[in-house]
Amino acid sequence: MGMCALATGALAPGCATSESMRGMPGSQLERNKAIALRFKQAQGEKDGEAVIDQLLAPGYRRSRAGMEHLARNAEGQGHPSAGPNLRTAIPDRVDVIEDVIAEGDKVGLLFRLTGTHRASLFGIAPTGRKIDIYEAAILRIVDGRIVEGWFMADEAGLLKQLGAKLPPRTDGKHVVPAVTNAGEDPDVVLRRFERGPLAAREDRQRLIVAQSKGAAPPPGVRSADYRQTRQGFQHLRDYGNAHGVGKETPTLALPDRRDLIDEVIAEGNTVWMQFKIAGTHKANLYGWPATGRRIEIPEIGIARFADGKWKEGWYFGDELGLMLQLGALHMLG
Repeated sequence: MGMCALATGALAPGCATSESMRGMPGSQLERNKAIALRFKQAQGEKDGEAVIDQLLAPGYRRSRAGMEHLARNAEGQGHPSAGPNLRTAIPDRVDVIEDVIAEGDKVGLLFRLTGTHRASLFGIAPTGRKIDIYEAAILRIVDGRIVEGWFMADEAGLLKQLGAKLPPRTDGKHVVPAVTNAGEDPDVVLRRFERGPLAAREDRQRLIVAQSKGAAPPPGVRSADYRQTRQGFQHLRDYGNAHGVGKETPTLALPDRRDLIDEVIAEGNTVWMQFKIAGTHKANLYGWPATGRRIEIPEIGIARFADGKWKEGWYFGDELGLMLQLGALHMLG
């Protein structure tokens, strides 16, 4: 997994720059990756808005913001602006690229948002604390321009690192993410993948990852040394372990759990799956008693393969969104 520090005017070796964009890599996938990385780099440049305007297609749509819940709960509350790309609140922001994957017209970017909290951030007063949180992006690129962007940042991790709570609204309420019921049933996705083609390793590995969400996941697809390096609800799991209820997992808390698949992107030995955890909260979740509420939480899973076997899993879910849906913000700690 390569890393590229994206700061104002600088990229680590191997990352796309404005110069490399002029002599674009040969394949369409590499060109799309270069466009996605150039877009990310421009967010940190003094005159980057002009570059971004060229990279975004007319009618570009951002279907989800990275700081979705912080931003929506701050709307209409009179807080100072966090600035373009949060750079008033985090003036020394540097994004570190952890993973880039492309298939078809989609590019996935996983990066770490790092910097120092120096000004109001959606109503959170400056703390002077350093932050280092994950954010994922899925961009759709058509004819060399970005037509759609979906982003998800670790907002729960951000609040924990700042030692802050979600700022209260003047109406005393929280803006809670809606249950959309969007996405495909895993078995429908599986039937489509099973029809093939399955000649390429990407096709076979995509199928294996999708099978993990099906009604009957097959045995033996993971390597003997398989490891999961991050839990989808890592902060909540840590909270549960700290309170002696680490076994009260989302799978047990949502007995009717049936995840919905939004996207599966495969390249080389890496597969990204964008999905939503969906179910009804009918049992304790890390100590929080059943609410009977229907929940739906976006998550990204990243699978690494070696010799045709699933060797590593890394997951990242919208934990703040889950806490908002269940009325459990105290679980931030």
